[in-house]
Amino acid sequence: MTVRVVYKGGAFIPKGNCEVIERTEGLVVVELPALSPPTIADAQERRLALTRLVDEMRMNTLPWNSPRFTREELHERR
Repeated sequence: MTVRVVYKGGAFIPKGNCEVIERTEGLVVVELPALSPPTIADAQERRLALTRLVDEMRMNTLPWNSPRFTREELHERR
């Protein structure tokens, strides 16, 4: 059974109808979001931080003559 929950006040609370008998034990696996919400609350400050990040990324481009990997090399498992 998969049940969506939210962690609040020290407990996992179901987000919808959960037909489980009281005191039933189970295992909870928490899957955190891939992206964390921004810690910068001010929209203008967030925009400035994103602009700086993009500028830094543009300064670190790969050279045009860098080696190219084959599909097999990219997916090689060790």
